Amino acid sequence: MKIGLLAALAYLLGSIPTSYLMGRLRGMDLREHGSGNLGGTNAYRVLGAAAGLVVVLVDIGKGLFPALAFPLWDGAAIPSLAILYGVMAITGHVWSVFVSFSGGKGVATAAGVMIALAPLTMLVALLVWLGMLLTTGIVSAASITAATVVPFVAFFTDAGAPTVGFCVALALFVWWTHRENMLRLSRGEEKRILGRRRSKANPGQEDGSA
Repeated sequence: MKIGLLAALAYLLGSIPTSYLMGRLRGMDLREHGSGNLGGTNAYRVLGAAAGLVVVLVDIGKGLFPALAFPLWDGAAIPSLAILYGVMAITGHVWSVFVSFSGGKGVATAAGVMIALAPLTMLVALLVWLGMLLTTGIVSAASITAATVVPFVAFFTDAGAPTVGFCVALALFVWWTHRENMLRLSRGEEKRILGRRRSKANPGQEDGSA
């Protein structure tokens, strides 16, 4: 019973629409601006760097807190339940009950979960993400690449079978949520975070990652 309630609470925490609320503070609905995505990247592009940073940090916390704290409260003494709580938080972020089951792409919230489950793996993923971002200037390319290396890093750092399995599922999920970004990347149309390149098909198109 307690596990189910905590899982539901993890979903609700993940569902807190951080970027939507940040946009409302500025008098706008982010679903109608930029890429329309309720993630940190769109918040950064539309609302500015400070707002984008706040959104990303809160979204990371939405994954970190349930995965880290809830296993201490459920009374089950099953460490792998952290994965369940993390998955529920990510699900809430991507399909938020508070904004008609829309949301972001789950990268920041998943990063928070990974900090709780496998901090060393997350550190390597962060370095890969930063390296790709500095090289390409494209957030989606950095997110996809970092998610792809996560299962391999988790495996070689002996993160444990449940965590490695979660990392594989996470990588596939990030690829799925970024499927439109990958199409634009293949066409050379994905926008750089510093605005050096706009979409050929739609000059207003954002990459909408995170």
